[in-house]
Amino acid sequence: MAAERSAAAGASPADTLAERFALKALVEACLVLEEGVAGATDIEVGMMAGAGIVPGPFARADAQGLDAVLDALDRARQAWGEWFEPPLVLRRLVAQGRLGRDAGQGFFPYPRPDAGQTREGVLLESRGDIAIAWLVRPPANLLSPQLIRELADLWAQIDGELRVLVLASTNPFVFSAGADLKEFSKPEVADDIDELIDIGHSFMWAMERSSTVTIASVNSLALGGGCELAMACDLRLAAESASFAQPEINLGIIPGFGGTQRLPRLIGHGKALELNLTGVSIDAFEALRLGLVNQVVPDHELFDMTLAWARRLADQPPIAVQQIKRRSLGGDLGAALQVEKEGFTTAFRSADAAEGLAAFLSKRRASFKGT
Repeated sequence: MAAERSAAAGASPADTLAERFALKALVEACLVLEEGVAGATDIEVGMMAGAGIVPGPFARADAQGLDAVLDALDRARQAWGEWFEPPLVLRRLVAQGRLGRDAGQGFFPYPRPDAGQTREGVLLESRGDIAIAWLVRPPANLLSPQLIRELADLWAQIDGELRVLVLASTNPFVFSAGADLKEFSKPEVADDIDELIDIGHSFMWAMERSSTVTIASVNSLALGGGCELAMACDLRLAAESASFAQPEINLGIIPGFGGTQRLPRLIGHGKALELNLTGVSIDAFEALRLGLVNQVVPDHELFDMTLAWARRLADQPPIAVQQIKRRSLGGDLGAALQVEKEGFTTAFRSADAAEGLAAFLSKRRASFKGT
């Protein structure tokens, strides 16, 4: 019996223990996922923060290759028993060709950018008539002045040239946590805030009027400017772990990239006013109920579902797409965004804003005086 349950020839007891532990952790994580107890992102966070398994079992399996992990589990089941039976979700991902990092998708998606990409914060990946803009600015895809300019540059490259643009994140724990407040608080940035807001407004406004359909694939946190970037897209698909908020009010400022205009158009004036005035976060299912997102998908299925939507929309007639989008904006959104810009710059240059940003950066409670 001992021989039958021993590790592969030549493996040390420590190696055998490490292999068994890693494989069993993946099996249990998959079972929790299959049972609907938690999504892939929450499981990954729990295993890293609670059990100290870094990287988490899903990311580790993606790096190893899911086909190789499946083979290892088949061998482990023969050697160590049914506790190592490969989970159904793992078999299904392998059958679908979602083999992990090298294949571009496993439990999580991974970018395979086009050659010659030189942008630091966003990568472009083309798949026929579909483009994927991957946010890759660690640690939280914060919208720095540079990233805003890079997004505008990327949009100019594909506007009307490709049928669909998908906005996605390479970070499984955040879509975008909003503006980079440390960068925005620098004097040279504050002096050019009007120009920066104009750049952001211009490319987001252009997305809404283009024949290119835009889809935000929101995998996790979409806060402030990240939420506004998603709202500027034509459609929003959210993972079960996603959440949305406009927390600018807590910093003494207001949303500056469409949050006061697009949010009420999507979910209604009253609820939008509530979210903008309180800064509270809502989960993906509440966002679906309100109309902020079009569909909620299990974490590990989000990117596949987003691509399915993209492929379907890529077959639609571009002229009709553009005309439907332009006629669906409702009211003069362009003029309304100008009003928001004026409000943002007024709030941004106030003493309360300086206090709010300083308090955030120093991790203390802000004291607003109304000046």
